[in-house]
Amino acid sequence: MTFAMAVLGLVGILSSPEPVRPGLEVLVRDSMHLVAGRRVGLVTNQGGIDRTGAHAVDFLRKAGVNLTALFSPEHGFRGTADPGENIASTVDAATGLPIYSLYGPTKSPTDSMLTNVDVLLVDLPDVGTRYYTYLSTTIEVMRSAVKHGRRIVVLDRPNPISGTVQGNLLDPAFRSFIGALTMPMRHGMTLGEQARLANQELAIGADLVVVPAQHWTRAVYGDATGLPFVAPSPNLQDLESLIHYPGTCLFEGTPLSVGRGTPEAFRQIGAPWLDTTRVLALARGARLPGVAFEGIGFTPVRPGDEKYPNIAVRGIRLRVTDRDQYDPTRTAVVLLTAIRTVHADSLVFRERHFDLLAGGSSLRQAILADRTADAIVAEWAGARESFEARIRPMLLYR
Repeated sequence: MTFAMAVLGLVGILSSPEPVRPGLEVLVRDSMHLVAGRRVGLVTNQGGIDRTGAHAVDFLRKAGVNLTALFSPEHGFRGTADPGENIASTVDAATGLPIYSLYGPTKSPTDSMLTNVDVLLVDLPDVGTRYYTYLSTTIEVMRSAVKHGRRIVVLDRPNPISGTVQGNLLDPAFRSFIGALTMPMRHGMTLGEQARLANQELAIGADLVVVPAQHWTRAVYGDATGLPFVAPSPNLQDLESLIHYPGTCLFEGTPLSVGRGTPEAFRQIGAPWLDTTRVLALARGARLPGVAFEGIGFTPVRPGDEKYPNIAVRGIRLRVTDRDQYDPTRTAVVLLTAIRTVHADSLVFRERHFDLLAGGSSLRQAILADRTADAIVAEWAGARESFEARIRPMLLYR
């Protein structure tokens, strides 16, 4: 079964009227002047591919681009490393090119890494969620490009979970590698648009060029673009996981597992002590649109899950029924408040981790104060509307 076939159960699929082409293809077809005669460094991983699945390294070399160095983000060049795992620099066996890790002791290209590089290309598969680190890696590359007098070119890709904006805004005091900009949990932007926003709001001053994806519009999800799906990291294995991720990732900062190491990671939450009957009753009572809940059991797998590795847990599976109505961030708050009601003693937050993911301490404090989910979420609306107005000049797609 193809990926597109596997997601046909999700309603509300809107196809792009013309084939969507990633910035990688648009560069070679229309913008080769940006790299002609230059030594090129490429920041990418397994998700840097064209419409046929050809990797960016092969695609660019075939087009005559003089690649001289490769750079990899979190999870490594092939996307197989665990989250947070330090990645060592290595050499690409197929081309002999150095692969410099930007997720380890060094997160920014150094003088020696850029010795044979005149221009930097970035082609990374962002997932549309604030917590993902590929924007932070791009920002570090932008800063290094400024320091060394290099141009940076972002080869843009569609946001796989569309241009929908949901969730709370990050408090600038809580900026981190998993929250680089003051934007919502589900920000609705492409990586190129985020780079433009960062260049302005962080006053980076990079010589930044974004090569847009062609024929993508903001209402279109990844499965309707015609582009192959490649898992952006080991625990985001399908589009539905990406759609849940803006909400379920918050549970990383709690004692509950998100099913790391299982095929349904970030589509489920669980713990050995979870009373699924009582929590499900509260969650279903909220009558959330676009999502259904199911009581299940699952076993998180080592090394992906450090909370309950190889221990059977009681869990709740989330299923998208209408993705155009579904708000994963609101759903996460409903589940968190329900678990707080049922398990006040067991829901012990990993305070720093949760606050970095939540973009501040207010969400955690509101849950501990037993505020209702509706009251918590209602307070996000004004800041989110201001954000949408703020980013309008940065947007590249209708």
